[in-house]
Amino acid sequence: MLAKHAAKSLSKPFRHVQRYRRRIPHPDSARRCLATVAPSLPDDSDLVAFFDQPSSAPRWSSPTSTGLFGQPSLGTPAGFHDLALSTLLRAHLLTERIVRARQSRDELKKVVKNLDRLSDMLCSVIDLAELIRNSHPNQEWVESADEAYERCCEYMNVLNTHVGLYETLRDVLADQDIRDSLSREALQTALIFWRDFEKSGVNLPPAQRDRFVSLSTEILILGRQFLNQASNAKPPAAIKPHELKGLKDHGLGSRLQLQTRFTQRDLLVYPGSLQAQMIMRSAPEEEPRRKVYMASNSSSPEQVEVLEALLRTRGQLAQLVGSQSFAHMTLADKMAKSPENARQFLDTLLEQTRPHARRALRTLSMRKQAHLNTPPFPVVQPWDRDYYCPPEPPAPPIALPPLTLGVVFRALSRLFQHLYGVSLRPADVSAGEVWHADVRKLEVFDEKDGLLGWIYTDLFARRGKSSGAAHYTVRCSRRTDDDDEAGDLLPDAEHRPLLELSREFGAAYRHKMPDGVFQLPIVVLLTEFSRPSLSRGPAVLEWHEVLTLFHEMGHAMHSMIGRTEYQNVCGTRCATDFVELPSILMEHFLGSPTVLSLFDSGDNSAVRQVGNHHEDPCHNIDTHSQIMLAVLDQIYHSPEAMEPGFDSTAALARLTATRGLIPFVEGTSWQTQFGHLFGYGATYYSYLFDRAIASRVWQKVFMKDPLNRETGEKYKREILRHGGAKDPWAMVGGLLDAPELMGGDAEAMREVGRWRIEDEVAVPGRH
Repeated sequence: MLAKHAAKSLSKPFRHVQRYRRRIPHPDSARRCLATVAPSLPDDSDLVAFFDQPSSAPRWSSPTSTGLFGQPSLGTPAGFHDLALSTLLRAHLLTERIVRARQSRDELKKVVKNLDRLSDMLCSVIDLAELIRNSHPNQEWVESADEAYERCCEYMNVLNTHVGLYETLRDVLADQDIRDSLSREALQTALIFWRDFEKSGVNLPPAQRDRFVSLSTEILILGRQFLNQASNAKPPAAIKPHELKGLKDHGLGSRLQLQTRFTQRDLLVYPGSLQAQMIMRSAPEEEPRRKVYMASNSSSPEQVEVLEALLRTRGQLAQLVGSQSFAHMTLADKMAKSPENARQFLDTLLEQTRPHARRALRTLSMRKQAHLNTPPFPVVQPWDRDYYCPPEPPAPPIALPPLTLGVVFRALSRLFQHLYGVSLRPADVSAGEVWHADVRKLEVFDEKDGLLGWIYTDLFARRGKSSGAAHYTVRCSRRTDDDDEAGDLLPDAEHRPLLELSREFGAAYRHKMPDGVFQLPIVVLLTEFSRPSLSRGPAVLEWHEVLTLFHEMGHAMHSMIGRTEYQNVCGTRCATDFVELPSILMEHFLGSPTVLSLFDSGDNSAVRQVGNHHEDPCHNIDTHSQIMLAVLDQIYHSPEAMEPGFDSTAALARLTATRGLIPFVEGTSWQTQFGHLFGYGATYYSYLFDRAIASRVWQKVFMKDPLNRETGEKYKREILRHGGAKDPWAMVGGLLDAPELMGGDAEAMREVGRWRIEDEVAVPGRH
């Protein structure tokens, strides 16, 4: 409920083993002479210049300094402190108004809207603070944002267990006349608030509610310990000089061989280092690869105990609120609905994937046989995978011009124009509006509705900035002309000036649309691409970086187009196992030569040459491994994890022995590095689930004519428009014209599992 904020951002700092692999075009798109150049659109060369002309600062619209995102209250780091105090005061007064609503039937009718306003009030500060503490180069700003984040989150946690708010909402939902008067979106919002209240133990007796708070705190502490231990450096593997004989890497490998010959000492190789990666890919001898693997996948008893304590405590929390397990509690409001349904999907997906993965494994076995001159089909060990099938960077299916940021954003704008009638426009910023000179601002403009919102891009790596790629929703869309702020309670005269800070902050970014006045969304994209320079010219992206940018822009357009009346269901604020569908689908467009013609300036030939691609036999092994991790996640959050003597390592070994392809190695315990177990406990299947749906949507809806406006409008109407305000099964069923999916039952989950993941465009870890 009110806890939907920046902690739920789409940034995923912990990753499963990320493997770059070649993008395999669909057979229909891999014919030699095929692509049709997309029809030309109005001149958009300004986007290229906007991103590709290196400069020391953004384009200023005014020399007069303002605050972050144009907010006068955020001109200095101290402004965050004052804004947080003002917001907390205003939130307290609105909370009191909602609690008093039971005294007036007219006020009861406004409860859902006021709860959403309360959520938006706090989330607007929390989400902005989350961004700034992960991106601002100035430590004072980071510390101020940290303080604002912690204070507002602490208050939000109080609201999540606020009995008065819960009882007021209960009265609203119990009154049939009021319930019938709610729009579908308002009722969905109310039910989300209701479920989240109950997940927070608000309906428990006082002693049990205190126990809930205690367990929640313990889970947070254990989760932080688990993540810290997962990222800690591990002891090195000692590699003997003779074990480095014949390294295929003639750069780093040759230097390491020279070093060991000179020192006559063992080489200490730390897990995760460049040396470790090189040995796994290049060492013909099996022993050094085995040593690096063992060092990388071993854990201390303390690490295992922390994980198992986390799993037990989660189970206790779930049982306290009446759920059978943490998975049962977590999945009740997801597309899966239950862990049994999630297992139906995963089991079916495993059945669909296993034959392809077994064939790939046999290919590796034959390579190992030829290399070592062994009897037929030797066992492929975990340390063999990268040597016999080394990861390769992805590449486009056809020749393309240099992929500068400007060229890629121009292609994105052209794609959105074709599909939705939406374009990206460069926008100037005021002095002080952005947190770094790298930041660029785009307007998102609809040909009918006008301005939809803003996207700020912060795309280059720098010290102190969070790693990886992320989409931050700084401000959500919501309708504001029916807010009834006049009915809000007021503080005493002494505190009214403080209240105005929050009011002014909340009143920004409003815009009259055809169907009312809306708060427009603001999103920020963070990546860590290589920085351009005056000497080298504009930044040229690798293909995997283009995939990343398309993925994150899929999230951004979901936020832009998902215009709802309630912010709690806006854009990406939807079910965890639905939110990745728009972003993964965007990656599929990069497999179409027709779409790739949008990268050109317009004077290229209509006949395109497909690049030199071959199928990577290992992508099916990787997909099978990811499914196995999703199954393990379900086991770890099932009632089994609550049994006395539960052993997470033994559970991993049993799963590998019964359903795996590559043997489990005694003495290893990789599960302590599975960071997603904390942030995505019981929902790790979600990314696979959305990959399967995205693959199906691409094949059935877009592949034949990927720039068709009618198709784009249907996708916008059925999927993007609703955010989390509509049942995602109804959205997917409507888009695919598949009414049998709309029930969202076990059979629907099995059906998605049968689709398999036929287009390997998604790189694990990019969310």
